[in-house]
Amino acid sequence: MLAPIALFVYNRPRHTERTLEALRKNEAASESELFIFSDGPKNENVLKDVEYVRDIIRGITGFKNVVITERQENYGLARSIVEGVTEIVDRFGKVIVMEDDLVTSPFFLRYMNDALDLYHDERRVMHVSAGTYPIGDFCTEDTYFLRIPLCWGWGTWKRAWDKFDKKIEIMQQFNSRMISGFNFDGTYTYWEQLELNRTGKINTWFVFWYANVFLNNALVLFPNRSLVKNIGHDGSGEHCGKSNVYDVELSSVPIKVFSVPIQESREAFYRHKQYFLSIYPGRYLSTLYNIIRIVKKFMHI
Repeated sequence: MLAPIALFVYNRPRHTERTLEALRKNEAASESELFIFSDGPKNENVLKDVEYVRDIIRGITGFKNVVITERQENYGLARSIVEGVTEIVDRFGKVIVMEDDLVTSPFFLRYMNDALDLYHDERRVMHVSAGTYPIGDFCTEDTYFLRIPLCWGWGTWKRAWDKFDKKIEIMQQFNSRMISGFNFDGTYTYWEQLELNRTGKINTWFVFWYANVFLNNALVLFPNRSLVKNIGHDGSGEHCGKSNVYDVELSSVPIKVFSVPIQESREAFYRHKQYFLSIYPGRYLSTLYNIIRIVKKFMHI
């Protein structure tokens, strides 16, 4: 059975149209069930665009079945995704997750379903990513493993999602060495995102999912060439500004999914560190300082 697709939309009609158009061109679209979760308007300023998006999704065709959930209240992205993914995996045991700002390769669904089938019972694999950062084509195989999930077109299983915990107390399980590894040797600020959630300055879900994957010593499958392009970094999103540092070329050929050693790719880890440093120069030293400063504070939450 093909994995159901959960698509989360809000108030970006042009992005939603492009996302659906690309997804519908996938080889397995006509055999896939599509569940669309439309979040309710936060205020009257977005009401018109929310309704415009709902007009678009009500007319979508090209899938085996389309089920639409229109929220009356504004859940926000974190609650919407957590509750929506939980609902789908509880029913079907697996899920492919999309947001309204992702353009996919025609081979996206094939890759996702092949990977979800192959690693269905592999406990150490908790997440399948179809998108990549622009780190280049570097390995001889079509896929590799890394410690961090990427949420731009992804999938998981109920046996993995059941481990998800969004309680801030999860920070107590980290020591300084773990925080450094969590931050890719101090080249990115994932720990700071947990801190911002703790203080209520942001409310996100992804960094908690990553923390759970990390604490379970689990891994994430990636394609060597991206099957997803994020078009939302144009200043229109709820949690992201305008940037082109994430731009990738979509793979023009299928990604072959077959068993590779379930261990983190050293080259991938190195390339991600270099990439993070390239988009945030100088972060390494400041992050090392912050680790020393915050460990003492947050180990006593």
